Order: sequence, then structure tokens, then C-alpha cells
Amino acid sequence: MDRHTLLTPTVVEPLLRGRFGRPYLWVESCASTQDLLRDPGFPEGAVAVTEHQTAGRGRAGRGWEDIAGSSLLCSLLLRPDEARPVQQLSLVAGLAVAETVEESRDAAGIKWPNDVLLRGRKVAGVLLESSGGVVVCGIGINVSQAEGELPAATPVPAGSLGSVTGHAPDRTELLATLLEVLEHRYDAWRGSGLAPMLDELEARNVLRGRRVEVGGEHGVAEHIAGDGRLALRRSDGTAVLVGSGEIRCPTSVGHQRRMDAPRTPDVSD
Repeated sequence: MDRHTLLTPTVVEPLLRGRFGRPYLWVESCASTQDLLRDPGFPEGAVAVTEHQTAGRGRAGRGWEDIAGSSLLCSLLLRPDEARPVQQLSLVAGLAVAETVEESRDAAGIKWPNDVLLRGRKVAGVLLESSGGVVVCGIGINVSQAEGELPAATPVPAGSLGSVTGHAPDRTELLATLLEVLEHRYDAWRGSGLAPMLDELEARNVLRGRRVEVGGEHGVAEHIAGDGRLALRRSDGTAVLVGSGEIRCPTSVGHQRRMDAPRTPDVSD
């Protein structure tokens, strides 16, 4: 466990710049950080962090592989208002992660609904698990894995911040920045919903113009709609909004470098 400084409370708590991360729970290894926040008594903003997960979870029942000390693995407890669709938090968190990991010359892409890409490589993912008004938002970021240490045969080629950019950032500052940005985005979403973030999400939308299959629908992905669903244009020209499902693309997914992509008006079912 000597690849990086351990993300212990003594190291991380002095760097926290907001209410997220309080309380801060750290264990050297666990099955999943999602499981560490099951206690209903935890307040909003509680964070669980580990160096290694033995049974990390991804979407659609897939696992999340990591090498001890090489990733940022954390879960955040949220208590969103009932008026806001919980599913939108995947995009809110994804946008916060994208902002945290991107470089000035390379904008991070978002593969709807929950993956973050740099230069066409998946470097991070978001997992939401909700029950009884509580949402546990799990975030995994590949930080320093070398090319040969990353999972193979994944739907989107895997990468780490180090393997993609040539520089692996310090995980302690990365975590502090992530929690600060995520708190800002979450508070904005609670106050105004997803609408103010749509242009930024669309600028990072790596699926736009791609032929995809999702939720039993086939078509060309268009924009991210105002409620967070993905707009598809079927082969017969009709439009549909898809709210969930596993995305399948016949070709590899890249990402956009431009940050000023226009947003197409929403379509209806």
C-alpha cells in the first residue's frame, strides 16, 4: 500500500473546504464503500473512502476492479428533496467528476448516464443506490494505474488519469476538490434542477451523433433532455427519450474537446 499517501482522516480532513466529507469514514480495505454508509443515522455529506474494494460494484451488476492505492474510491450520502428526480444525480455527479479530472487542454467527456472519459478512455464512473429517501452516490476514479493494470475487454476502453495524461494527480487534493465541486453542483441542482447544467452536459456528451442501443430502443443519440433522459432518433425519423438502460455502441466512443456545443430542443415521447 505504498503507491500513494493513504487517504486517512488525518491527511484529508484538513483539506476539506465544505460540508461534504463530514463525517469522514476511512478503511484500508472493504467490500464496497457503498456498504459503509448503510447506517440511517449518518447525516447528508457523510463520506466513506477506502484504498481497495474487494467487491466493488458498477452499473448493471458489473464489478469495479482496482489495485490498492491506485484509485480514488468513495461514496457520499445524500438526502435529496423528493421534488427532484434521483436519477438526475448521475449526471450531476458525472459533471462534477468531469470538472475535477479534466485538464485545461482536454475537456472530459460524459457518456450518459454515468461514465466520465478522457481522450476516449473511461477514467471514472458513478453508481447511485437509493432507499428510503437516502441516496448513496459511489464514485470510482482510476488515478495511477499503468496501461497493463487496467481492466481489459470493457465496453469502453479503460484508462487512468496517469495513463491518459502522463500525470497522476495527488489523490488527497483530488478528493478534496471532488467533494468541493460536487457540493457546489449538488446545491445548484437542489435549488434550480438540471436545467442550468444542460449546456455544460451537452458540451461533454460523447454519445451525440452515435448509433446506440439502450432500453430496447435503437437510434442515433442526440441531446440530453431537460429531465436528464437521453434523446434518440429512430431510423424512421421518430424521436424517443430513454430514461435508463445499458448503452451499447457498435463503435468506440470518443469525447468532444469543444465546450460550446449547442443544445437541441427537447423532444417528447
